Amino acid sequence: MLNLDEPQYSVEQIAAKTGKSPAYVTQRIRLTELAAPVVEAFYAEEIGVGHALLLAKLQPDQQEKALSECFREEWTGTGKKAKRILLPVRHLQHWIEHNVLLLLKLAPFSKRDAQLLPSGGSCLECPKRTGHNRLLFADVQQDACTDPTCYAAKVEAHVQALIANKPKLVQISTSYGSQPEGSIAIPRNKYVEIEAEKPDTTEKAKRPEYKTCRFTIEAIVTYGTEKGEIRKVCPNPDCSIHHPKKQPTKADAGFKAEQEKSRKEEALAHVTGTRVLQTILAAVPVRLMKRDLLFIVESLLPLLDERSVALVARSRSIRAKEGESIGKLLTAFLRRSDEGVLGKMIVEVVILLSTKVQPDGGKVLRAAAQVYKVDTNAIALKVKQEFAAKDKAKSAKRVEPKPATKTARKAA
Repeated sequence: MLNLDEPQYSVEQIAAKTGKSPAYVTQRIRLTELAAPVVEAFYAEEIGVGHALLLAKLQPDQQEKALSECFREEWTGTGKKAKRILLPVRHLQHWIEHNVLLLLKLAPFSKRDAQLLPSGGSCLECPKRTGHNRLLFADVQQDACTDPTCYAAKVEAHVQALIANKPKLVQISTSYGSQPEGSIAIPRNKYVEIEAEKPDTTEKAKRPEYKTCRFTIEAIVTYGTEKGEIRKVCPNPDCSIHHPKKQPTKADAGFKAEQEKSRKEEALAHVTGTRVLQTILAAVPVRLMKRDLLFIVESLLPLLDERSVALVARSRSIRAKEGESIGKLLTAFLRRSDEGVLGKMIVEVVILLSTKVQPDGGKVLRAAAQVYKVDTNAIALKVKQEFAAKDKAKSAKRVEPKPATKTARKAA
């Protein structure tokens, strides 16, 4: 009907005739533009219409990659072929939002500039922009780019144009440590970024990042996150404001003692919390089926930060060698585990996640201890005794007399 010369129809007219919404009609029409592998999966009933509708919104080169994210492999036994499990539509939606859609309001380049990347043209006229087709992307609240390749090319063109116009512009990276070979970007640990906003408290005003100095210069991010953004930084290691050299004082000894005390208290609390968590896990009963538990824990693990994932893996004696991914090793361990192990891990991950997002993380741990009837006071006392024993052993080692030398023995 849309391709007819006479009479001419619009999406809105077709929607009125079929009793559907314009968004419904637009999304169904887009199904005709699915990539061949997605069409095959759809006709083979490997994916549902919900998955197909989401995939149809993407560019052809993105559809095939997104198709693989619709599934996960489940190993049913040693030596047997993995079973492919179709994940819910919401999982695919979440993946697209975090791996494909790029918010244009955060773009460092001008969305109006059609000459920045001639092959891409202006973002305002681009049909791959969600804001260009509100009927297709009715569920996307903010204007976003659906072509990460084009977006990355525009960012790179923007960076190169700025550097060409300002050859003295310092290049910086938001990553720490060594940079890619040939890079002249200064790593994050070699400069102090000056905050653009004025301090709103007296305490903030005293911090180095809210002060400027005679070494403050403009810099452009050429590696890492927020590539293409202009920042003000102090890269001079001799700057007394941003890189002050500590002068020895009489208070140093007291300060070090306070630091050591704080470190011990933190270590004490950490070991106590870990011991409480392990005792809670020992009390977790087996309830759900394995497939349910596996789905829950595999959905929760990606929400943890690297440190927490490493903690979960280490508590199960899983250690990655050079070149190995701790996440993949942990996933393989999960698929071999029984319901009891999976149930304990779910409780552990939920507690770890809760401690990160809530102001009083210890409150969650205490609540869990109460549910599983864990004596936190007894665990805290035992950990304290262990730390005291270690400190005593260290002190005894320091005062142990040195053996007499050969000359001293002859003199005696």
